[in-house]
Amino acid sequence: MPTVSAHVAQTLAAHIDHVFGVMGNGNAHVLDALERSTDVHYTAVRHEAGGVVAADAYHRACGRLAAATATYGAGFTNTLTALAESVQAHVPLVLVVGDEPTSGPRPWGVDQIALASAVGARTYTVGRTDAAATTVIAIEHALTYRVPTVLAIPYDVAKLDAGPVPAAPQPVLPAPLAPSPFARAAIADLGRALAAAERPVLLAGRGAWIAGAGAALGRLADATGAVTATTALGRGIFPRGEFDLGVTGGFGAEGAMKLLSTADVAVVFGAGLNQFTMRFGALFAPGTRVVQVDIAPAATHPHVGGYIRADARLVAEALCAELDALGGTPSGWRESIDLAALRGREDGDRLAPDGRLDPRAVAARIGELLESAPSTRDRVVVTDGGHFLGWPNMYWPVASPDRMMMVGTAYQSIGLGFPSVPGAAMAKPDATVVLCTGDGGGLMALADLESAVRVAAGRGLAVVWNDAAYGAEVNLYGLQGLARGPMLIPEVDFAGLAAAVGARGVVVRTLDDLDVLGEWAAAPASDRPFLLLDCRISGAVIAPYQQEIIRVNS
Repeated sequence: MPTVSAHVAQTLAAHIDHVFGVMGNGNAHVLDALERSTDVHYTAVRHEAGGVVAADAYHRACGRLAAATATYGAGFTNTLTALAESVQAHVPLVLVVGDEPTSGPRPWGVDQIALASAVGARTYTVGRTDAAATTVIAIEHALTYRVPTVLAIPYDVAKLDAGPVPAAPQPVLPAPLAPSPFARAAIADLGRALAAAERPVLLAGRGAWIAGAGAALGRLADATGAVTATTALGRGIFPRGEFDLGVTGGFGAEGAMKLLSTADVAVVFGAGLNQFTMRFGALFAPGTRVVQVDIAPAATHPHVGGYIRADARLVAEALCAELDALGGTPSGWRESIDLAALRGREDGDRLAPDGRLDPRAVAARIGELLESAPSTRDRVVVTDGGHFLGWPNMYWPVASPDRMMMVGTAYQSIGLGFPSVPGAAMAKPDATVVLCTGDGGGLMALADLESAVRVAAGRGLAVVWNDAAYGAEVNLYGLQGLARGPMLIPEVDFAGLAAAVGARGVVVRTLDDLDVLGEWAAAPASDRPFLLLDCRISGAVIAPYQQEIIRVNS
């Protein structure tokens, strides 16, 4: 007879196609059931946090639900930082874990429900008679509230006979949030403001992409003549890049940010307006009318003057209809400005004064090589957290928001980079996956360097920004005079570490050393091992977004 684990596995298989994780005694039976009775693809990672990270990256890259799995006790507690990141980033996934027996905890047991709750994840525990239904509820919760959920299988229940697997109901998901009568009145008022605006701006984030608002936002930008901009996670959402200023905040060009401050009306779609997006409050001028469109309960920044709670796509479409009814015409503002010049950036010199590579020059050269090769134009960029975040965001174009993910930034963590690669690679099986990580975060995630190399061979590339330090801490606290010893890292040979697990590792000390990337991209996929570029950069060049943080904290 099918076991409880089989009920869980077969119900999961109706809604997901990928599971990432590490096997242990608490999840061995459910993994056995997945392997024997479903078409779900299981990818092994080497650290339990990596399973959650891979499932997270999978969803960010393709929008579909994936599962992670770990054993109970130490296996579960190893997932907590990654689980917290997924909660903060509003990424749905299901974490299938073992749990203590129903008879009570063992000596090494911990309160897993309390621990999951502490980072914002709800736990659903299966029983002998309700395993399939509970699995559907966990999936429904994850998709409805856009959060990870934990599906726990008590150790003594996992292999009990449970009878035939029932036909579990389909998850019932909410429709897009339609504007209320109050919101419709606000939309009409905003339509009149946009029709009269001389310098309109539209700003969009990842929430607008999730809502499928890209096409409607393109029509709205054309109807108003608005200059557009995005958050770091919204890059590429607007169809017409020639009128887009790029990322706002410290990842943007200074000239572009100055132009945004002259807007008379700015409408923000699906963006949380965090301190980095808003340049710590300096993005817009006091005279700018700022209206936010989102599904959060209330506005998320004090500079927002009007809030419309509704789905971004529905509001954008309604605004287009309002402008059409008003007979509005484009402002003509965007055509009157040399936007390309405002997007200009400083590429830096080949070498910094300390003799190490200038990271701006490295980023610019890698961007050129990625764009020039047909095999790497179709790419997904995944980043760990760290000071280096400024470089890929400023110098590497991406086609759409699902092609750029920053795993770790929602929770301000580092060390989640390498396990992001398997998730992104499985979600986009034809794309090149480009990872950015620092030496500090790279060392934290070293267990899953092997996972990245194994899963993304032939189309995986890692760029390690190796400055022999925790760069963000050096920039913020070193400049304040704190002891630098704890902020430094002995220079690590990441190229050698990569070679040890089957990759090609290259130490990059000059820009000419980056030519290997062009050669790698030109070779047939079957001849391309995973490539790791160990870039020995200067820590003296501070990213603009970090300069803003320094300014605010000074």
